[in-house]
Amino acid sequence: MTPVGHVAMNPSPMPEQTGARGRIDTHTHVVPPEYLAWLKENPDYPGSLVDWNVESTLAAMEAKGIATAILSVSSPSVRWGPGDDPARVRRLARTVNEFCGEVVRKDPEHFGFFATLALPDLDASLEEAEYALDELGADGVVLLGNVDGTYVGSPRWDPLMELLDERETVLFIHPTALPGPRVDGITSGVVDFLADSTRAAVNLVKHDCPRRYPRLRVLLSHGGGYVPYAATRIASMISRETDEADTIAQLKTFYFDTALTGGPYALPSLLAFADPGHITFGSDWPYEFRPDQSRQFTERLDAFELTDEQRHAISRGNAEKLFPRLVPGSAS
Repeated sequence: MTPVGHVAMNPSPMPEQTGARGRIDTHTHVVPPEYLAWLKENPDYPGSLVDWNVESTLAAMEAKGIATAILSVSSPSVRWGPGDDPARVRRLARTVNEFCGEVVRKDPEHFGFFATLALPDLDASLEEAEYALDELGADGVVLLGNVDGTYVGSPRWDPLMELLDERETVLFIHPTALPGPRVDGITSGVVDFLADSTRAAVNLVKHDCPRRYPRLRVLLSHGGGYVPYAATRIASMISRETDEADTIAQLKTFYFDTALTGGPYALPSLLAFADPGHITFGSDWPYEFRPDQSRQFTERLDAFELTDEQRHAISRGNAEKLFPRLVPGSAS
């Protein structure tokens, strides 16, 4: 995600790549009008200001060979803090989800969505999750790695995890700013987002969530942050009462998207660690630090040496297992 500012949405064409058409993008963002207005009213909640629309999104998808995009609201999401009206935040979450639900209702072939919740308001989040999943047909739920310093996996949010597990939900964890001051001149998206994803993953394992919620499918953004690269270190330091192999096994239950991860340095680590069936394509569009960044990372992924089987799995095969309605010929 970019620093505060207006983001132009001018997708550039990308050359045809063998095996890369028909992608399912599990990491692409939406900015409903009401949410954009709320961001403009709350400059203390840093978020990029994007005049999002379906037409430019479809054009960007076509340029990258994306058949279906699962939409999600990025950081800072909807939340309430000192001086905010919790009731308004609850209404905003509902408005965001109904906007996304309508986009999908009109074009279910090209779009899906992860529902936005109103944490730290747990009661409102439970209600909104039920409504979005049961009434709007959301494809899953998106949570930030942390909300005001409380990380996914915290016992205080167990009732939500239990609900999502009961519904065999796909939980997309998107990073946000760390709960502390950032390095001067370095925006949170450069390194802090990666640390936030890693913190969330480790906290889930620390609280035994993969074992306690076995029907919950957890999808980590941006290649899982530092998880693939540092998995052995993580396991050796938090495995005090269990074997390191058990911690590694829990970390391997996670799914990982390729948003801003394509390239010769991150991909070898991701491919070496992740279950081959647990990597999905992600573009992170339309948030970019520089023009065409999303396209460039997609091209790096396409240029990376993969077998046809690996390329198909990452492009859409693995996502079809998470979202069976997207399998060609399936009943919606």
